Formats: sequence, C-alpha cells, structure tokens
Amino acid sequence: MHIVFGGAFNGKRQWVKEWVGNREHVWLEGKLPDETAPFVVVAGLEEWVRAQLENGMDEQRIRNLVGQAVCKQPFNRQLWILTDMNRGIVPVDPLERQLRDVIGRLYQELFKRAEQVTRIWYGIPQTIKGADGHENLHENR
Repeated sequence: MHIVFGGAFNGKRQWVKEWVGNREHVWLEGKLPDETAPFVVVAGLEEWVRAQLENGMDEQRIRNLVGQAVCKQPFNRQLWILTDMNRGIVPVDPLERQLRDVIGRLYQELFKRAEQVTRIWYGIPQTIKGADGHENLHENR
C-alpha cells in the first residue's frame, strides 16, 4: 500500500494522476473499496469519515471498516491519498475536533501498514517511508 499525503491543495491528486498515467485503475473519491480492482486509488477518506461521524458511527467501527477495506486489495495495488488535517488551529466545532482526532489515529494505523509513504508539499514529492521510486508499487506499469 502506498500513501500519498499532504495539506489541502498541495497537489496530491495531480501528482497521483500523473504517476498513474494510462494504467488501468479505479479512482474512488470519498468511498472505501468494496471489491478487488487491478489498481485502486482511494481519495477523500476524511470526507467518508466525516459522513460516518455525522451519522453517529463510533471511532472503532470506522477504524474496523477502513482496515477491512485495506485488506480487500493486494497491498501493491492500492494507493491512498490522505489530507493532513492535524496541523494548525484546533477547530472550535465539536464535530470538526472529533474528525481531526479520529483522522489522526486512523492515519497512524494506515501509515504503519503502508509499504511506502510520500508527502506532497506544494507539488514536490518527498519519500517518508519505503522505496525512493515507485518500481515496487505496481509491477505492470
């Protein structure tokens, strides 16, 4: 599993689109994978988590569902785009604070499981964990 993360509007999706290129893939925005695909890109996890919290789902159930979604795909065929929400001012709104806390703990679990982690800072990639390149991520490039 490869995680690409960074702040909002830092070029994560554009970088991933260029990297994926013409390769066959499924792009999920604000949804979890529910079936095996040749290659899956999961973006907008924070929006999915927000919707679950608004509907009263507890944090452990959210973490379990995300963990199950990760296990549905071979690790070398999934890339998750995550928005870093844990810097800056702590939100005043209770739901936004809860979202920030849940996302922080969920990201810790995902980062531990990931084989590769890349931070995108204003369009510039920086490898935080794993190989320098993407050679191992998808064999049929």
